[in-house]
This record gives sequence, C-alpha cells and structure tokens, in this order.
Amino acid sequence: MLIIGAKGFAKEVLEICHQNNDLKNLAFYDDVNENIEGLLYKTFPVLKNIQSAENYFKTVDNKFTIGIGNPKLRKKLADKFLNIGGKLTSTISSKADIGSYGVEIGNGANILDGVKISNDVTIGIASIIYYNSIITHDVKIGDFVEISPDVKLLGRVTIGSFCQLGSGSIILPDVNIGNNVIIGAGAVVTKNIPDDCTAVGVPAKIIKTQ
Repeated sequence: MLIIGAKGFAKEVLEICHQNNDLKNLAFYDDVNENIEGLLYKTFPVLKNIQSAENYFKTVDNKFTIGIGNPKLRKKLADKFLNIGGKLTSTISSKADIGSYGVEIGNGANILDGVKISNDVTIGIASIIYYNSIITHDVKIGDFVEISPDVKLLGRVTIGSFCQLGSGSIILPDVNIGNNVIIGAGAVVTKNIPDDCTAVGVPAKIIKTQ
C-alpha cells in the first residue's frame, strides 16, 4: 500500500497498518517536504514524484490511502492518484469495534483505535474517524468527512460531505448537518445545520457562513 503523505496523519495510518500486520510493500508519498526522503523510520520508502507513484502502482501494489487530514485536499489527492491507476483503499484498526449488520464503509476510509460503530451505519469515501469516537445506529456520514477524537454521533444523524467535526463534539439524534460544515470542539448540536457554515458552543450556534 502507498500512504499519501509522510507526516502528521500519515503516522496514524502507519500505526493502523502495523496493528493489522499489513506492512508488506508499504511505502509513503511526499513531494512537498524536502527533508523527508529515503526511508521513513529507516524502513519505508518515500516516493517523491508522481512518476515513481505510477510505477509503484504498476509493479508493486496499486492500493493507496490518504495520510492527510484536510477534507478538500483529500478529495484532490484521491482524484490525482486514482487517475494514475491507484485503488483507493480503507485502513481500519483491528482495535475498532464495527457493527455486524448493515454497515457500509466507503473506499479510502481511515478508522482508528477505540472507535465504536453500531449497526446500519454508512460512512462515505475517504472519511476519517478518529480515536474513541462513537457512531450509533442509523447514522449516515458523507464523503471526505473528518471526525476528530471523542465525537459522538447519536441515532439517525446525517453528516454531509467535506465536514469537519471538532474533538468532543456531540450531535444529538435526528440532526442533519449539511455539506462543508465545521463543528467546533466540544459543541453540542441540537438542531439541523445548513451547508457551508461553522457552528460552535453549547448548544451549537452558527457563527460563520462561507
């Protein structure tokens, strides 16, 4: 597998791969940071240009996942590496607890330690579910969503695409959150939130529209 990025969130993805004993042919891609080259942790190759990534897909393994946290950048990178033959692939920690019935997880999702996902949950393409978040029954999460640690999504919640939910935020049952929404850390969302805005506080209130 090729992890796109070699700093920050890429290290979290590496740990998932380590836990799952899925390190064979693992490599990183970073064409931004000049101080990262050669072997990361003296073990994993770091590819530095798109030609080397394309060659990796053709000759080693066509699977890739995104080790960068920004939703819109994740979308851009997913498209870029799909276009050269990559296969967007999920990484799911063996220490996550995933429901047995009706769970659908889109390609390229990254699900970390301690996450609890109940039954009848849908998670979109290349979304991130961080440590110890709880997603209860009948929740739908869009594409390229970033859910920070300790978030709670209660029954029948809907989260649109390209959203970012801050650490410790709680979305109460039957609340719908639109696309491209930022929810502040610790917020408690009691009412629907429309597209393209930022909401913070307890109860959450919209403070900015985009």
